[in-house]
Amino acid sequence: MFNFPNIFFHLKRLDWRIFLAVFGLAAISLFSLYSSCSAAGDFGNFYKQAGFFGVGFLLAVAISFFDWRIFRENSSLILFLYFISVLLLIGVFFFADEIRGTKSWYKIGGLSFDPVEMTKFVLIMLLAKYFSKRHIEMYKIQHIFLSGFYAAVPAILIALQPNIGSASLLLIVWLGILIISGIKIKHFLFICAGLFLASLISWGFFLHDYQKERIISFVFPQADPFGASWSRKQTEIAVGSGGLFGQGWLQGSQTHHGFLPEPQTDFIFSAIAEEFGLAGSAALILLFAYLFWRILKIAAKADSNFAKLFISGFIIIIFSQIFINIAMNLGMAPIVGISLPFISYGGSNLLFIFASLGIIQSIKTLS
Repeated sequence: MFNFPNIFFHLKRLDWRIFLAVFGLAAISLFSLYSSCSAAGDFGNFYKQAGFFGVGFLLAVAISFFDWRIFRENSSLILFLYFISVLLLIGVFFFADEIRGTKSWYKIGGLSFDPVEMTKFVLIMLLAKYFSKRHIEMYKIQHIFLSGFYAAVPAILIALQPNIGSASLLLIVWLGILIISGIKIKHFLFICAGLFLASLISWGFFLHDYQKERIISFVFPQADPFGASWSRKQTEIAVGSGGLFGQGWLQGSQTHHGFLPEPQTDFIFSAIAEEFGLAGSAALILLFAYLFWRILKIAAKADSNFAKLFISGFIIIIFSQIFINIAMNLGMAPIVGISLPFISYGGSNLLFIFASLGIIQSIKTLS
């Protein structure tokens, strides 16, 4: 279970360039959070996030000492974690406080725990385990339906919170791993048609009015410029006002005058673009690209389908979050409440990302 033959030899085998990229992302995140906290006059989130980065890094290193093959060889453990995740998602409807119309977080002292982040982590592991054993049987439709059931149960529970953005991410990672595993084109088209039909049904029966307004305001931004379109307009102003090198740290006008909504979470990219400009935004994207490149190198050298699929699922969900969040900030996608990995404030997301990096490092040292 542990890999303790030589601690220093193990640490030497870790891909420290992955952590170097993460440290760069952490620096950008903390600089931006400090700025938005200074505007609010409360540095609590800044100190918490700095602590999350420290704990997350130690967690990743600690998990790297575990033998990742325990997950590949133990279906019962993965199913146990899956059922715990589902139970936690059900529990929020009874035990979580309602915040801005959503029941998503368990309050633990002064901190919050979001079970959605654990669910993403566990679902990637479950799908990697499922398809690593069945990749040569992808022509069988029952594998698509059963794997879809595993993804649909938590996705529906998350959508009912309501959290459409995170529910969509689970379906994206499921579809992405299906494609990598070798799904037939006709099956892929059938799934796309089913998801489109589900979207139409959701619009008619399940989406709340404010969720519909966000989508309508994206398609018709001038329809309600001081209502549903307000957030989108402010993010565009913040990004545009940054120019090439930005207005300067602690000088963002939209952020510091309270016009930019949620500058610590959903719209932190706009806050970064405002203060650090196109140069800062490009540096952020290059760090993400470098991180993905290093992780993909580990996947390419892995000698297990489970390892390759787990890493692929991790990249799919992180890339999807990055793409959707930046598109939201640029006014190119509706606002669906997707945070920017490593950058947005939030401990649950950060810690489970670091846990995944720990497993990836374990794959690297034992492959």
